[in-house]
Amino acid sequence: MTTWIPELRPDSPRYIAIANALADDMGAGLLAPGVKLPTHRDLAWRLGVTVGTVTRAYAEAERRGLVIGEVGRGTFVRAQTPDRPPSADRRDGTPRDDGQILDLSMNLPALPSEPETVPGAVAEVSGDPQARHCFDYTTSLGLPEHRQSGADWLARHGLESPAERIVPTYGAQHAMFLACATLAEAGAPVLVEEATFYGMKSIAKTLDLRLIGVQTDSQGLDPASLDAAARSTGAKLLYCIPNFQNPTSSVMPAQRRDEIAEVCARNGIAVIEDDIYAFLLDDDDGASLRPLSCRLPDQSFYIGSLSKSVSPALRVGWLAVPEAWVDRIAVAQRATVIMPNPLLQEAARRLIESGAADRLAAGQRQEAIARQRLATEILSRPNSGAQIVTHPNSFHIWLQLPPIWRTETFVSAARRRGVAVTAGDVFFVGRVPGPPAVRICLSAAPNRAALERGLRTVASLLSEDPTLEMPLV
Repeated sequence: MTTWIPELRPDSPRYIAIANALADDMGAGLLAPGVKLPTHRDLAWRLGVTVGTVTRAYAEAERRGLVIGEVGRGTFVRAQTPDRPPSADRRDGTPRDDGQILDLSMNLPALPSEPETVPGAVAEVSGDPQARHCFDYTTSLGLPEHRQSGADWLARHGLESPAERIVPTYGAQHAMFLACATLAEAGAPVLVEEATFYGMKSIAKTLDLRLIGVQTDSQGLDPASLDAAARSTGAKLLYCIPNFQNPTSSVMPAQRRDEIAEVCARNGIAVIEDDIYAFLLDDDDGASLRPLSCRLPDQSFYIGSLSKSVSPALRVGWLAVPEAWVDRIAVAQRATVIMPNPLLQEAARRLIESGAADRLAAGQRQEAIARQRLATEILSRPNSGAQIVTHPNSFHIWLQLPPIWRTETFVSAARRRGVAVTAGDVFFVGRVPGPPAVRICLSAAPNRAALERGLRTVASLLSEDPTLEMPLV
């Protein structure tokens, strides 16, 4: 247990000041993930406040996602949602020896963009006299040719939609925000997988939405649990990731998609379908695993993007919406970014029409497959007690830890050894923490050699005694 004594600012109530000091010290690196905080009584005595004040402070910190309380064990500093790109080995593939970590906490494209493709397309548009219209204002829904290229790209992944129903966006996160801001009012319940992409958790916090976790299994959302949650909460909106679910990597089979669609239709649930990883499906799977939105064309909002398949710097995504909702989405677009960026949308259009986008996406898929094989080879050690949950084509793995490890302790220990992974708790909805697990983003390493070094560090840690990793008093 740490002897942490916070410095309290006098401009807020004492319990808020304690929570604020906790956030400040975590941000400054003074409190590492997994550290056990002083007991309520001990901290109250040190600060000269009541035990009730500390109890309120810890409750406020838990509400913010800063700490996690475990009955009978205490309060622990919680690993935070990753919000920055890797700072370890350089993305050009050259190793670093300056003591920085290998950051495997974010799902980045495995291969960097080639100069003759993505940067070349942007340069081409910039120097093309025929593209001067891409340097001016356009409508909130973008240019017709850019909506058509979006429709063409989404059709590659099974969603046939007319261009008039396509809204170009600044990537998938923006598309998610537009859909949520349009479909849900403050305080509304929104159904999500019990462990969901933390980008949705951020949006829910910003828009004051109430996320309801729905039980899942190896095939994704459980239909009976979804139906029960819809009836008990009255929720009319579902956000889900059927392909390569984040963080579990599950891919929902066709029959399960039929069952989920039937539940949504029966309960009048609108669906926000996040399908940014669809390009990772093999061709045969892609043909058979049609999106949920194909089954619910009048109540689905389908999200596609080039960030993972081509380049995150383009910030190009699309939202396919029911015809009746196009104008309302346009209002949200105007309120956030005025219009999609025509310069970047034009570069994306040329990459799609030339076939370069398909080639880059295929390269990412093949690299993901190779990295999954490497991870399976290194981490599938008998008697380790760990379990790898993944898909052979996924960017990431969900590593369920042996019972002897606490999630926060494992994350902290891995970081001290130079590897950053994401604590599973940040994905779970509600106050109850998920099972001990971490997400490891195989795609984030700059090359396979760096990934192998990081995975071997993780494998070594799995076989060790976690009590040796507990922070000192």
